[in-house]
Amino acid sequence: MGLVGYGLAGSVFHAPLIAATEGLALDTVVTSNPERQEQARAEFPDVRVAAVPDELFDRAGDLDLIVIASPNKTHVPLATAALKAGLPVVVDKPVAGTAAEARELAALAEERGLLLSVFQNRRWDNDFLTLRKLIADGELGDVWRFESRFERWRPQPKGGWRESGDPAEIGGLLYDLGSHVVDQALALFGPAASVYAESDIRRPGAETDDDTFIALTHANGVRSHLYVSATAAQLGPRFRVLGSKAGYVKYGLDPQEAALKGGRRPGPDWGLEPESLWGRVGSGESPLTGGGRPEPTLPGDYPAYYAAVAKALLDGGPNPVTALEAAAALEVLEAARRSARDGVAVTL
Repeated sequence: MGLVGYGLAGSVFHAPLIAATEGLALDTVVTSNPERQEQARAEFPDVRVAAVPDELFDRAGDLDLIVIASPNKTHVPLATAALKAGLPVVVDKPVAGTAAEARELAALAEERGLLLSVFQNRRWDNDFLTLRKLIADGELGDVWRFESRFERWRPQPKGGWRESGDPAEIGGLLYDLGSHVVDQALALFGPAASVYAESDIRRPGAETDDDTFIALTHANGVRSHLYVSATAAQLGPRFRVLGSKAGYVKYGLDPQEAALKGGRRPGPDWGLEPESLWGRVGSGESPLTGGGRPEPTLPGDYPAYYAAVAKALLDGGPNPVTALEAAAALEVLEAARRSARDGVAVTL
């Protein structure tokens, strides 16, 4: 496998997860940054290092898959080049800036008979896996409202392309964290019929959205209220899900990102969280406990994504996240941007 990009996505998520997956081997890392080149060599002594993606495409016959973990604006051109070179591709989210571009990539992959998968790792978050099981088991009854928050307290902008006001960079929280919360909502409750959004630039010096709310009405009637923010001085619950039989409330983020950033690698006890962080299921009005009973959180499982990629390549298994699924999420993000700009709900 070749990995393009060795910043946060490449070094913290993709490289360690590839290395931990049976059947996959990290062959080459592409980065032009000398410090990141040395970092890659130190962390993976047998890896080759290339300065530009063309060095990978020139060796397409030696590789089985390209992973694109470079800045958002490069995703479409690099994925296109990889597919035209005959290489299956994994692209970090968002796969593209528009749903139309994502569908064009999907069509190219289908035409070439190649895998094109999108890294939506938060489908394997511990709380998402737990919620999906609760819904499947009928514990909540008919879900009426899904509240999902991905909030942070970062009162000072950090800069970089993710916070650039240049539309070509595809930055801002709507496309960064919004890609996760929208994908999760669609995976749980199906397509959206309408979208309403409010999007603000709150922090002094910020150039792009840092506090955004998205309301979806799904085709099946479920309403999703999704919050992404860098300006939340008090964090709300990660999930609050209300159904006809019971509700589920869960605080705190899945521990896998923090573990990877801290240098831990998948192994025994991976993705587990302490009982003190479990959510609660049931009903009640207690302001202290929230009512209901503690619900054991299933282990988070980011390694499952690349295990599925390996199975798709080696055994013809299903694509864990298709480009068309990503296109559906991008359609929602585009509608949210229009809604926030014009102050209207957008029908899909």
